[in-house]
Amino acid sequence: MTTGLGESPTDLDIAAGFRRDPERFTEVHDRYFRDVYRYVAGRLDPQTAEDIAAETFCRAFGQRDRFDPERGALRAWLFGIATNLVGQHRRKEARRYRAMARTGGDVPAAGSHEDRVVTAVAARRLRPQLAKALAALSPGERDVVLLIALADLTYEEVAEALGISRGTVGSRLSRARKKLHDVIPPEAFHG
Repeated sequence: MTTGLGESPTDLDIAAGFRRDPERFTEVHDRYFRDVYRYVAGRLDPQTAEDIAAETFCRAFGQRDRFDPERGALRAWLFGIATNLVGQHRRKEARRYRAMARTGGDVPAAGSHEDRVVTAVAARRLRPQLAKALAALSPGERDVVLLIALADLTYEEVAEALGISRGTVGSRLSRARKKLHDVIPPEAFHG
């Protein structure tokens, strides 16, 4: 153990603990469920987010013996699992963005996934351009952008979550920014 009396256990302590005693996995859930749920809720509707967040922890529990602290932190490992589960919904997500772009401004239902994402990224008048831009991103680029924008992960955490290098995170983000810039020029924000 690396923690002293009165200190919270580290991820390494928790991982060592749940390997010996599966009941200790509840510490992982207690520590990270809210963060995983918020990230997934930013990508999908709240009910689906709850289901995917729960499934993230079920899968993590089932794969707990495969967790390798040498490869990254528990938090990033969990976000990687969540991102893979969200990926199962990716085609549906992309179809919704393309439909929004085709309609040229239909306003999604208040509180819907599209409404939250679009509102967080750009003003109401930019919805068609933003939807088109998000639909144009590759799945990998969209994952990087949304992990940074919605989950507030660092480049290192995104790299760990997706199992890619920090350089790949940077290049995907750079390509995504260029694509977003091509569809939504900076002057659109000023006028």
